[in-house]
Amino acid sequence: MQRINSLEALSEFQQMQEQIGPGLLVLSLVTSLGCAYLAAGLYRLFYESRGTGSQVHRAFPLLGISITALFIAIQTSLPLALGLLGSMSIIRFRTPIKEPEEIGFIMLVIASSICIATYNFHLLFLLNTLVILSLILVRGARTWNILRRSGLLIVSLPDEDFQKHLSELEAFLRKETGSLRLENSSSRGGETNLQYSFTSMKNDVAGLQNGLRNITSVSSVHIYLDRAGGSR
Repeated sequence: MQRINSLEALSEFQQMQEQIGPGLLVLSLVTSLGCAYLAAGLYRLFYESRGTGSQVHRAFPLLGISITALFIAIQTSLPLALGLLGSMSIIRFRTPIKEPEEIGFIMLVIASSICIATYNFHLLFLLNTLVILSLILVRGARTWNILRRSGLLIVSLPDEDFQKHLSELEAFLRKETGSLRLENSSSRGGETNLQYSFTSMKNDVAGLQNGLRNITSVSSVHIYLDRAGGSR
């Protein structure tokens, strides 16, 4: 009985190998490589200029073809696949993931590779189409100042200057930023601290700081961006 089961398993393995074939295997790996480059291009287009991450997109091509080959091996030889998974368990990310978008793009590469390895090309096309559309919608939302909060601006100035130049100072800030809103105001030791939130900066940080100092004797100016490039 054990011999019959072994023969049946061997026969199924040979049939699966014949169905895959070298041509289909090469097509799968090439398609996986193309999808990985697509994911890397989307990452660079939508997030690289605004991120401070680990440049994880450089690993997408290798990740894509490796995961595709691994899941194809799972379909043809379960013991071999388990051995590969065991050997991969020693791999650790030495560079930290700094941006949440990087997790999403890694999952995109993994999902695309699994779709290719299982020859589900319709789902692959639908997945990448929805990803591109969602990224365009997110970019559009930021362009329309939706889901966007570029940072905080904290201005410190003497109490007497605060009373004299507050209206002029806020007029300048509204001219230089978008959707300016006063979040907090405090006074201590003869000095007033104003905390504003804003959604965009029309000029660079140096120009904003110099403009504030030209209006009044500002003690300090602190600008905290939500992320690198968040002022645009």
